[in-house]
Amino acid sequence: MDTYLNFKAFQVVARRGSFSAAARELDLAASVVTKRVTQLEHQLKTELFERSTRSLSLTEAGRRYLERSRLAIAGFEDLLRDAGSSSQVVEDLLRVKFPTSLTIFQLRSIVSSFRADFPRVRLEIVLMDRSVDPVAEGFDIAVGAYLAAFGDVVETHLQTVDRVICAAPAYIAAHAPLRHPRELATHACLNYLPTGTAWSFKAKQGLVTVDVTPTLSSNDAQILIDAAVAGTGIALLSDYTVRDLLASGALVQLLPDFPIPSFQIAAVAPVRRSAAPAVCALVERLRQTLSAYPAQAKGDEITHKPKVLR
Repeated sequence: MDTYLNFKAFQVVARRGSFSAAARELDLAASVVTKRVTQLEHQLKTELFERSTRSLSLTEAGRRYLERSRLAIAGFEDLLRDAGSSSQVVEDLLRVKFPTSLTIFQLRSIVSSFRADFPRVRLEIVLMDRSVDPVAEGFDIAVGAYLAAFGDVVETHLQTVDRVICAAPAYIAAHAPLRHPRELATHACLNYLPTGTAWSFKAKQGLVTVDVTPTLSSNDAQILIDAAVAGTGIALLSDYTVRDLLASGALVQLLPDFPIPSFQIAAVAPVRRSAAPAVCALVERLRQTLSAYPAQAKGDEITHKPKVLR
């Protein structure tokens, strides 16, 4: 959606010939319109306008993108107009890759509501935690973190995820206090395989990374959660998987003075499929729903903006 708004601002500025006139038409502050065009130029890695104190004109790249984007923006506006009233006519087969734990904890309800709103869209959902190139492996949408720099895809940021290090009160009572990440070497660690054994923490002196030796490793977060609740070790997990357990006291957050860097979850779709109504509708449903779960960490910027990668 951010990419659509940026292109929309770009098109109106090009048509009206100034940021202020475009801002009046869009009923926005001129600074917002300027920021959207600047974001688009950053995404496309090129200047779209030649700016001076007296005039504003399209660059050669700007003229190309203006022409190429008109049909796509018009098509997306049609989709937005029809989404509320004619979702029944959106018909497609989508092959989608979701991460296992994220699906169990957050995506199942999205799938159900999406199917209710778009009954003629058939879904084939594959759960796996590794990074997937949707072009090479035949997916219409691939959701995940730690995405590689795949080519010919459109990437949309979905969610910023905080992580916490935690243990059961019984484990804490039976072991020496954990005061610094380096002391993890003397503790039983429960490790989530996709993120690896290098656990990183923010400290006043910078990033502290500890290579732990796990007593239990798994690519299933629930196995690690059960082990942590049973008091068998310390786990590093995504906040959304243990939020209720922390609130109830079944688990206790450790090392609060050493926050763990958050990570980004994004959806990538092949460029050739990215404008399909069903793909746009599902990506937007994912974005709207997952963005309602903001990261708790302060000062972390969302770094993955929607963008085309070629």
